[in-house]
Amino acid sequence: MTQGENISTTYDPKVVEDKWYHYWLEHSCFRAEVEPDKKPFTIVIPPPNVTGALHMGHALDNTLQDILIRWKRMKEDSSALWVPGTDHAGIATQIKVEEQLRGEGLTRYDLGRDDFIDRVWGWKNRFGNRIINQLTKLGTSCDWSRERFTMDEGCSKSVREVFVRLYEKGLIYQGHYIINWCPSCQTALSDVEVEHEDMPGYFWNIKYPIKDSDEFIIIATTRPETLLGDTAVAVHPEDERYKHLIGKKLVLPLVNREIPIISDEYVDPEFGTGAVKVTPAHDPNDFLMGQRHDLEQIVVMNDDGTMNNKAGKYESMDRYECRKQIVEDLKGLDLLLKIEEHSHAVGHCQRCHTVVEPLLSKQWFVKMEPLAKPAIEAVKEGKIRFVPERFTKTYLNWVENVRDWCISRQIWWGHRIPVWYCQDCGEVIVSREDPSCCSKCNSEKLVQDPDVLDTWFSSALWPFSTLGWPEKTEDLSYFFPTSVLVTGYDIIYFWVARMIFMSLEFMDEIPFQDVLIHGLVRDSQGRKMSKSLGNGIDPLEIIENYGADTLRFTLIMGNTPGNDMRFYQERVESSRNFANKIWNASRFVLMNLEDYDSGKQVDVKELKLADRWIMSRFNQTVKDVDRFMEKYELGEAARVIQDFIWNEFCDWYIELVKPRLYGKETNESRIAAQYVLTHVLEGTMQLLHPFMPFITEEIWQHLPHEGFSIVLSQWPRYDEKQNDLEAEKALKLIMDTVRSIRNIRSEMNVSPGRKIMAVFQVDQEVKPVLESSLSYIKNLANIEEVTIEQVSEVKPQQAATAIVSGIEIYLPLKGLIDFDKEIERLEKELKKLNQEVERIDKKLSNEGFIKKAPEVVVQQEREKQEDYLSKRDKVQEQLARLKM
Repeated sequence: MTQGENISTTYDPKVVEDKWYHYWLEHSCFRAEVEPDKKPFTIVIPPPNVTGALHMGHALDNTLQDILIRWKRMKEDSSALWVPGTDHAGIATQIKVEEQLRGEGLTRYDLGRDDFIDRVWGWKNRFGNRIINQLTKLGTSCDWSRERFTMDEGCSKSVREVFVRLYEKGLIYQGHYIINWCPSCQTALSDVEVEHEDMPGYFWNIKYPIKDSDEFIIIATTRPETLLGDTAVAVHPEDERYKHLIGKKLVLPLVNREIPIISDEYVDPEFGTGAVKVTPAHDPNDFLMGQRHDLEQIVVMNDDGTMNNKAGKYESMDRYECRKQIVEDLKGLDLLLKIEEHSHAVGHCQRCHTVVEPLLSKQWFVKMEPLAKPAIEAVKEGKIRFVPERFTKTYLNWVENVRDWCISRQIWWGHRIPVWYCQDCGEVIVSREDPSCCSKCNSEKLVQDPDVLDTWFSSALWPFSTLGWPEKTEDLSYFFPTSVLVTGYDIIYFWVARMIFMSLEFMDEIPFQDVLIHGLVRDSQGRKMSKSLGNGIDPLEIIENYGADTLRFTLIMGNTPGNDMRFYQERVESSRNFANKIWNASRFVLMNLEDYDSGKQVDVKELKLADRWIMSRFNQTVKDVDRFMEKYELGEAARVIQDFIWNEFCDWYIELVKPRLYGKETNESRIAAQYVLTHVLEGTMQLLHPFMPFITEEIWQHLPHEGFSIVLSQWPRYDEKQNDLEAEKALKLIMDTVRSIRNIRSEMNVSPGRKIMAVFQVDQEVKPVLESSLSYIKNLANIEEVTIEQVSEVKPQQAATAIVSGIEIYLPLKGLIDFDKEIERLEKELKKLNQEVERIDKKLSNEGFIKKAPEVVVQQEREKQEDYLSKRDKVQEQLARLKM
């Protein structure tokens, strides 16, 4: 593609984005190589569920990752790998396929396990890559040659290896414990898969008769239906109210079973009546109490939330129907003392939002305490860094209080637990490979455990399983540990902590050095996006209407690590306008390069003040962008780039060099301007590329360049020698002067196209700068004639005025303005200056400020005070002249 060729009048993202994404794939631009002389930079994608569709959370998460990986890919000392993949999403995927079967009048049991699994694989192969395809629309530059799936052959091998090793170390065990049970999904849930919500409820105060006595013990419960499984009532051993009853028997209401009164220090004598019913099979705290006192465990519910045969006459009732009936029956027996309203936290299934039931069940668990200790130390010692740092506390609070992890799920889709039971001798076989016979008695009658592993078990291995573990692959050796994990704060427990556990256990290394936490994308009112509120915004719709670059820039501008952001349509429009600004400026540059020879050397002497200024500002922008990127302040990096492009390159430099491009100066000067334009525009497109990859590629391809894609071009380097503070100071003076003149024109309603006269009274030190830059000022401020004078007591009469450091600007207004209006403007300015002087006077008269503030800050305030006083004096003088 030659410079300027086929650059369209307007930017059409639909044409550009698909074209370049296919080009990048065809040229393997995203493929990472093992390069020992370079430093690896690795990110593993948080694998989206195969059931998923792209939402704003995905869009933000992957935009952040893509910015980082594109940035590092362009760094000459880095080999950057972004590993993509998807999660099999056990429960969610099974639910999808079962819904499909219900439409056919079938259940999974009609198909049988093997045929059902085949059906799920078919669904996965048909629909499972939908979200990956959607991610490509966003511009994600993953190495697709390394794409993984949590149930592919390699990951499955990793899962079995981990399970067997943990089992062999005694860290995986099977036992009867209280688990979180979802009656709808009919499977166990780990603690972090339960969402607690405050809900209105009741305390039912029930009288438990003491055997062979007219006395009662009053207990209060929020779940009367579990009364059927009570095996004791507990009181505190030091509670004087009940000491005489400890060891006696109660008659369980409705069941008429005798249960003991026990003492246990767990009971809080200050809460409720100080007596609690103990239901070891239906409450985690009661379960532990039951173990301490060797109480019977009576399960009174079925897996679907109905009452079982231990519930007597309530058998087959739904748990809530049973609750109502029990309350009525207690009333009938005069055993219900009172009902109190009570709001309390109720656990819900994260998947289907059904109220979770604590239930005694035989499940597989991972012992977490031995795994947690090194995971705590790794973070406390700074080996793993959370950004922002406040999330370190969130992580540690959970890890330091972690309970054993229930890893078995009563579903069919997922990694089946690699445990077999011999039907002849009862041997339990845990194996990496499917056994053909019993290792103890050689019987071939083996039955595999029907459960599958929690989806998060395989996800916990993601940083190293995706790189080939347990094999010692070249990728694993070079790209592990990974560099940064980008994720939301909502899965620190689910995923981040477990990856740290598993990596330290099996790799003896941390899985990543940094954890970049981002917040949620909320609607414009600050509400979480949800189907129920109908406030969700489809990122694909934004891409369709505005382009991926616009969506990406909208998500990143103003974004700060760890904080939620609001999504405003106005910001989308602003980002689209920015893209158009870039396009129009680039098109202007390209249209003026037709005769430019990029191979021709430019004489440094031909570089004008504006050239030196923009190159210095670009150099400083490179430094600032790198600084913010290193700190993961990507929103600030984007702001710096936008400010440079819009405010400095487009609004000032292009305007400053137009006369040279139009042949109003020497040909050498024109060539120098072309050189600087191409140099700065190319570098700016490289800085912007990680944020807006498509438009930058399109523009870069039209510019003189080396290489076949901006993706693999070299990131601009900061060079301290390129700083030109003298040029920056001079151009600032010129810009301030032009702005002041433009402001006066605007305020006085003087047409921008009307030529005017100007008188500058200047300090001696700024006079040379002003004289050498008059062409800039005259051109940009549309001034016909300029008079430069030494500052004196004699001032031009009937002139609009402005003051810039070292320059008093006078615009003779005879025939141009309404003098009364100018007087009104100056009086407003005087009022504003008086307010500023008063504010600074108060601050500088505050002893606390003088003592506590750094000396440099105090000095800055004093300088401001002098500046405001000087300006005020001059405004007062100008008012006096106009009123003469």
